Amino acid sequence: MASVIVDKKDEKIIHLIRPDVQKAQINRVPPTRGLIKLDAMESPYPWPAYLRGEWLEEMQGVTLNRYPDPQSTELKAALRQVFDIPANMDLMLGNGSDELIQIINLALAGAGRKVMAALPTFSMFQMIATYVGMDFVGVPLREDDFSLDMPAMLAAVEKHRPAVIYLAYPNNPTGNLFAEDEIVRLAQASHGLVVVDESYLAYAGVSVMERLQHHDNLLIMRSLSKMGLAGLRLGYLVGHNKWISQLERLRLPFNINVLTQFTAEFALNYYDVFLEQVEQIRRDRIWVAENMRRLQGVRVFPSETNFILFRVAQGRGDAIDASLREKGVLLKNLNNSDPLLHDCLRVTIGKPSENVAFLSALTSSL
Repeated sequence: MASVIVDKKDEKIIHLIRPDVQKAQINRVPPTRGLIKLDAMESPYPWPAYLRGEWLEEMQGVTLNRYPDPQSTELKAALRQVFDIPANMDLMLGNGSDELIQIINLALAGAGRKVMAALPTFSMFQMIATYVGMDFVGVPLREDDFSLDMPAMLAAVEKHRPAVIYLAYPNNPTGNLFAEDEIVRLAQASHGLVVVDESYLAYAGVSVMERLQHHDNLLIMRSLSKMGLAGLRLGYLVGHNKWISQLERLRLPFNINVLTQFTAEFALNYYDVFLEQVEQIRRDRIWVAENMRRLQGVRVFPSETNFILFRVAQGRGDAIDASLREKGVLLKNLNNSDPLLHDCLRVTIGKPSENVAFLSALTSSL
């Protein structure tokens, strides 16, 4: 075999880049042109025409030649009002929840510091832990229903003493809600932070927000992406001032641009419009799940989100995914992502016509 010739400049780069970064996988998004896109938990609905017109008209007053408000003051006020955030809790905004996770991990990183989560879950919890040089501890969920294995979780807390525990509520990609009292038990047992990711709040309709009053090591993280504002990349973190004030030291100035601040505040004035879209998606999720359960060889897992996790016959996950793509439908193939997700696919609920197309393609693929 011929030897690979490495340029001396490349050798210098390889020497400088951290070994764990060189091993990290690039998070690539698959091409979607010509496909029905049901892979990314986005809302399928654009804004109504009247709303887009008013938004475009008012946006003419946005001053692009000036830096944005570094504190996003007006947007924070709108978020507090719409989502009933307690007045005695602090609020920090991020460029999506990803930036918030990054800030938390950067603040807590240090020799031997660990991040913990129940697996499978949102991949960025582990990915960003690696980026900042923290060890990651994953505790498998229960195989039968994807609930928390509390004896294993509590044992891991005591053994590893993680600096932060991340819990997605509901969980992605499984779609289920963990028991609230178990989240409280973990907050009580934890030697560090417990961050509850409520990105699917609009669909689940439940929150642990009131628990903040009794557990000062608890933070709640949310995103506006799932309710139809994914393009804005806006997330927010709620918690006690003693935590948020420290995390603010690591937030880059002007991280929320003027267009995001203006558009998010504008959209929150019409929150009922987006809730109507959410209700439509919730109804369609029930309909899609009912039809999927009629198919032989498909196991549908309960969901409190805008997606459905399902498992096909053993050894057929990749083949079904490939067949669906050939038929013009793009899902998320989770078959090789975690041992508990063998032969599992995740479908985001789309428009009614897209849901019908998915069911037709799945039926013929099976």
